[in-house]
Amino acid sequence: MHGSFLRFYVGENEHHRGVLLWEWLLDQGNRLGIRGGSAFRAIGGFGRRHTVHEDHFFELAGSGSIEVEFVVTAEEEQGLLDLIRREKVRIFFTRIPARFGIINPDAKDLPSQRGDD
Repeated sequence: MHGSFLRFYVGENEHHRGVLLWEWLLDQGNRLGIRGGSAFRAIGGFGRRHTVHEDHFFELAGSGSIEVEFVVTAEEEQGLLDLIRREKVRIFFTRIPARFGIINPDAKDLPSQRGDD
């Protein structure tokens, strides 16, 4: 299958509708029928303000970033990005073209997911 690798960068303490933003993104992806999504805490980095943040046990608690990732078809990508726009969530993201599939699929996998191309 052909689609995209979407990665969103959010602050560890950013919220939307009373929920942590990274949790909201995963929940919305699940509700839209996206096959899977993951969230990862960064151990260090910097953003547009060029302030370096590192993950230490006691220091800077809650000031890090979370990466939320999805591998999606074009339709899934459009649905998720449209939802984020409608919700007026200001968020930085990357989109990378991706080719994906399942090796050794079982009967539950759709023929289009088999990665034979």
